[in-house]
Amino acid sequence: MKPDKWECKERVRLIAEGFQQCRSAFTAIGDETRQVILQVLLESDLNGIRVGEIAAKTHLTRPSVSHHLQILKAAGIVAMRQEGTKNYYYLSLKQTQWKAIADLVNLIYASVEHISAAELRREG
Repeated sequence: MKPDKWECKERVRLIAEGFQQCRSAFTAIGDETRQVILQVLLESDLNGIRVGEIAAKTHLTRPSVSHHLQILKAAGIVAMRQEGTKNYYYLSLKQTQWKAIADLVNLIYASVEHISAAELRREG
């Protein structure tokens, strides 16, 4: 019984750390406008897309798109590369928080699965 309790406490600790690490990312992707921008980024090629192109596809103003992209970039959700005076925004596994978010969600899912299995054993 003790290893199971320890395992649960360790999971809870890791989940708490994950929430702390991903807090700004979750806040950033919780906004509907930023979700629309993320969808545009997902539909674009991996080389990136400029603010004007995102604005045209979302019917948002360029200043609004720039504002939301800065929030996404600061939260580690979107990456940016410069070519001269042009900025290209894109999604990247290596330069963003996506892996940490996926790991946290998978850990939570595994914990819920573990709890559900324990409930089924008690009921059965």
